[in-house]
Amino acid sequence: VSWLFNPARSEITSLDSGNIDDILNNADVALVNFYADWCRFSQMLHPIFEEASNVIKEEYPDRNQVVFARVDCDQHSDIAQRYRISKYPTLKLFRNGMMMKREYRGQRSVTAIADYIRQQKSNPIREVQDLEEISSLDRSRRNIVGYFEQKDSDNYRTFERVANILHDDCVFLSAFGAISKAERFSGDNVIYKPPGENAPDMVYLGSLTNFDLIYAWTQDKCVPLVREITFENGEELTEEGLPFLILFHMKDDLESLEKFQQEVARQLISEKGTINFLHADCDKFRHPLLHIQKTPADCPVIAIDSFRHMYVFPDFSDLSVPGKLKQFVLDLHSGKLHREFHHGPDPTDVAPGQPIQDLASSPPESSFQKLAPSEHRYTLLREKDEL
Repeated sequence: VSWLFNPARSEITSLDSGNIDDILNNADVALVNFYADWCRFSQMLHPIFEEASNVIKEEYPDRNQVVFARVDCDQHSDIAQRYRISKYPTLKLFRNGMMMKREYRGQRSVTAIADYIRQQKSNPIREVQDLEEISSLDRSRRNIVGYFEQKDSDNYRTFERVANILHDDCVFLSAFGAISKAERFSGDNVIYKPPGENAPDMVYLGSLTNFDLIYAWTQDKCVPLVREITFENGEELTEEGLPFLILFHMKDDLESLEKFQQEVARQLISEKGTINFLHADCDKFRHPLLHIQKTPADCPVIAIDSFRHMYVFPDFSDLSVPGKLKQFVLDLHSGKLHREFHHGPDPTDVAPGQPIQDLASSPPESSFQKLAPSEHRYTLLREKDEL
């Protein structure tokens, strides 16, 4: 496939451990093709990716506006591991060096890839011309509103960077000058308007030029602690590499979901970053339920999927018992859940005189680890096994 890499055909940048950080950090938007030479889908994508690069280069000639780059994952396995790449080809979007959660999963065509980049380059912030527009916002969405004296300012540029990264999770709006003056009683201001007509606004109190601070605050507001897992985002969530704590509930059973959200916030906020908190529609996710010998009639059900096995929280009614849910998660981290599936309860958990049961069976296998690969991608094992 050497002809695919003729540098005269396009300006695809080959990344390695020596240049990757410098190139990605200085690119407003970078689309990176993680590929393997032995993968035929990678071979099929190369000319399409290069032609899309040529098209976009005509529209965005500044080298740092848009970068099309590639990583040979066989030659640079350290980079593949860094970004948790397990399927080829995988197209990841980066903004100023930060990898976006959602990879490109659209059509593998020149038109589709070029349109995707144009969309990424569009302004993620809607400028309001009258504060009445704020009062009529869609309050089913999460809204972030910035009030600035002027657009040409460091405060707004930082806000714009944050919006570029999180615009899939929140609606971003801005107002300037005289229009925004009433909301700038103490200077430029950023407000979070959560879902719900009567939900109180929250004000950002940190430095508006400190990207790390305002990004962390905005991400906390835009990305809910308990997210819904669907067929559309399931693979994306697995790629975050964290085990799942999942509430399976009927779609109209909002009471159970609210209880779960409250207990996760109360008991498990310190575990954020070690496990993903999710909820799933029992009807749509019958297959994972079958893995733990449950049906929609048993919902609500709480389970952990470790990507190796699934473990069931004993009884949903115990959810509000102080520390019970947290102990369930801690038992996953310590290995106790897996150990007890093989050998029965730990001796310290068995009442005096009660025999320790030796279980020969293994816990149910993970439901989410084996998500079907896209028809345009092969997993590492699948493709190499076929060779």
